[in-house]
Amino acid sequence: MTDDSFDNLHFDFEGRTLPRFVAVEGNIGVGKTTLAKRLASTFSYQTLLEAAEENPFLERFYLDRKRNALPTQLYFLFQRSQQFRELRQGDMFSPLRIADFLLNKDPLFARVTLDDDEFNLYKKVYDQLIIDAPKPDLVVYLQAPVDTLMKRVRQRGIAAEQRIDLEYLQQLNEAYTQLFHYYNDTPLLIVNAADIDLANNPAHYRELVEYMLTIRNGRHYYNPSTI
Repeated sequence: MTDDSFDNLHFDFEGRTLPRFVAVEGNIGVGKTTLAKRLASTFSYQTLLEAAEENPFLERFYLDRKRNALPTQLYFLFQRSQQFRELRQGDMFSPLRIADFLLNKDPLFARVTLDDDEFNLYKKVYDQLIIDAPKPDLVVYLQAPVDTLMKRVRQRGIAAEQRIDLEYLQQLNEAYTQLFHYYNDTPLLIVNAADIDLANNPAHYRELVEYMLTIRNGRHYYNPSTI
């Protein structure tokens, strides 16, 4: 399926708008960056994307998580907080933006990877850096079982990720489940992404976007097998 098939959807949704600031979240391999980029293209939004490839500690983290967890987490935290600081220096509420991360998820990864002393240090830094961080107008949480995530990680073939194992993905899935079970800061859409192909199937993408456009507040669930 070519990108032209997706590009045509820009015209199909012309005149319709998403909330001004949308954050897409989910475990490694679930497709959050793909969806964020598709939405930005369809609605002419700017993107605010994680730049994992810029983290010099990430490859070492996947080789030895315990030894390299703290510098990896702190680098991501500083990187993300800097992105939001730059937005505040401009006008965060004038541009329309799609992000492929939510700042609230940073402690989630940290709690999984850090020991207690490291986490306490990390949390002190986190609490200082996220002061006045802008909240999204909509959060889209993509979820899928670990076997699906592992298959997608293997298929996309990023070298540093090939050491990711099922246990780590399961720990993150459980942490995400806990985070969004209690999350009520913004409108939330929880998407069963196990059987949808947002990278290659325009019909799957279109149906999800149509549903997103109906959301104004509250918590919502999108299960394509029941639609």
